[in-house]
Amino acid sequence: MPSTKSPNDLFSAKLVFEFAKRFYHTKTNQRGHLTIVIDFELTEEQEQLRNTVREFCAGEVAPYIKEWDEKAHFERSVFDKIAELGLLGVCIPEEYGGAGFDYISLGLVCEELEACDTFLRVAMSVHVGLNSMSLLAWGTEEQKQKYLVPQAKGEKLATFGLTEPNAGSDVVGMRSYARRDGDDWILNGEKMWISLGDVADHFLFFCWTDQEKQKVRDHSGISCFIVERSMPGFSSGTLHGKLGIKAGNTGYFSLQDVRVPAANMLGQEGEGFKIAMFSLENGRYTVAAGATGVIKAARDASVAYANTREVQGQTIANFQLVKQKIAEMEADYQMAHLLWLKCGFLKNEGKPSAKAASLAKWQATTRSEKAASMAIEVHGANGYTNDYPVERYLRNCKAAVIYEGTRDIHTLMQADWALGLKKEKSARVTLPKYQAAGAK
Repeated sequence: MPSTKSPNDLFSAKLVFEFAKRFYHTKTNQRGHLTIVIDFELTEEQEQLRNTVREFCAGEVAPYIKEWDEKAHFERSVFDKIAELGLLGVCIPEEYGGAGFDYISLGLVCEELEACDTFLRVAMSVHVGLNSMSLLAWGTEEQKQKYLVPQAKGEKLATFGLTEPNAGSDVVGMRSYARRDGDDWILNGEKMWISLGDVADHFLFFCWTDQEKQKVRDHSGISCFIVERSMPGFSSGTLHGKLGIKAGNTGYFSLQDVRVPAANMLGQEGEGFKIAMFSLENGRYTVAAGATGVIKAARDASVAYANTREVQGQTIANFQLVKQKIAEMEADYQMAHLLWLKCGFLKNEGKPSAKAASLAKWQATTRSEKAASMAIEVHGANGYTNDYPVERYLRNCKAAVIYEGTRDIHTLMQADWALGLKKEKSARVTLPKYQAAGAK
């Protein structure tokens, strides 16, 4: 008898099956049919990686983070230790100096790092998500050997320069530009709100290379270049007075007639906007995973406090409204974790993940702000002081609601996808599908 299922039904079933393949056990039911049972357990390697990051944070960062935050001190040596663990190239293939883990492992690392402090995850976002993963996908072999390999090994720190003083969400509003001069390009411009901006060694610099297209705001006139701190004409500084992420370095950098060889153009001329959107998608994935870590940290701190703080002869864990806050944190953690996990699965499979990354980033960051605020309420007056970490969680998490697409931008994007007004367009370059070492 012919199948009565529509092509759309069959397509949906295939997607479900593909998703299940990442987390599955198979068994035979009573009728002899093979069925799939979804398994969300981490692999042994992923568990070991997560435990390694937790132990690192507990031993190398947690004892000092209160002081670093108070003094707005950036401890550069932390990243040498992170490099020794292979985390700065966690999802970069071994052939390019990385650890060779999958993209879900990158998410696990980001979740654990931000559960300790946001400055750790921010560095992973710009170094791995925004820069190294872009080099992996868009770079020439020469560029990978020269820049990606030392970045993956942690010998060099890298970041991403898109935002300008007058251009944030409005990317085509940027003013940075480049002009061709023989076999070189001469770069000029200023970038603002750059994580690791005053300490990184390598930078992705986005600018106009077609002045006529700039006049009509045609983003196909934007290109991307790899810039080194040591290049003449490069200067940078640190921004002060931030609400949160005080232990991290946030800065700006300026290029004044910086001469860059044509070989340092990433991708083709005019592909800068596409590269920026590609990079931001990967960055959003890391931000989502990190924000999930904030929710977890807020939940855990609230549970610990509620089980020890006594009021009226009993712990506040017995009060229903305290329970409600903790229950909401738990629900938000589980939902946010599943959203970034799905995005990581899509990346592993080489499937489009822009929509999933946007949804995960939007929901995880929004819920992290809510969780941190509720954690302060659970702690009462104690939560308003830095004797407890929850006030730092709230100060830190606010930035993620803004960068890499504001909450409002992602709200509109998700509505447009739901309404059919926005599609995930195919690109000339995509993120390489994960392949385990030795796999063919």
